[in-house]
Amino acid sequence: MVEWRFDQPPFMYTARLFLLLCVLWATACSSPRYTYRYVAGKTAVLCEGRAVAPVGAPAPVVAVIAAGNRIAGMPYCYGGGHGPGAAHGFDCSGSTSYVLQAAGLLHGGHTNSDGFRKYGKSGEGKWITVYARSGHVFLSVAGLRFDTGWGQKREGPQWTTKSRPADGTVLRHPPGL
Repeated sequence: MVEWRFDQPPFMYTARLFLLLCVLWATACSSPRYTYRYVAGKTAVLCEGRAVAPVGAPAPVVAVIAAGNRIAGMPYCYGGGHGPGAAHGFDCSGSTSYVLQAAGLLHGGHTNSDGFRKYGKSGEGKWITVYARSGHVFLSVAGLRFDTGWGQKREGPQWTTKSRPADGTVLRHPPGL
């Protein structure tokens, strides 16, 4: 605890204030990061590139995983997954919109990652977290990352346990999840 005494030279107040501002700035500017952590009964597992929901996961989580499994392995296509009808590929916001819509967690899609910066509730979710920044969006669903790139063998929607930095992202989640 900082003790403010008025019998000290003025530069001491300035130095303490500067230190306090540095601590606050560092806390506010710390970058989130997706890191896979297995928790029995709460974390999905990978089986041949497909996600398997944990027993007892809420129905919307199971639906998101099932939708992700339907498009996992499809090619990356800029602007893909946003229009009506069958898509031949998906970009990041198209794949995120697709899986959330399939579970009834999003009505109407977002045509770019910026739309997800205001999605749902602020912060990390218990089951689903949206990592959104200008230019990219990805999900963590029951602990697995659903993403279209970064550190993966190929681009396109797929499940992974690989950690990734998430500089500049805003964390959002569906209410209750």
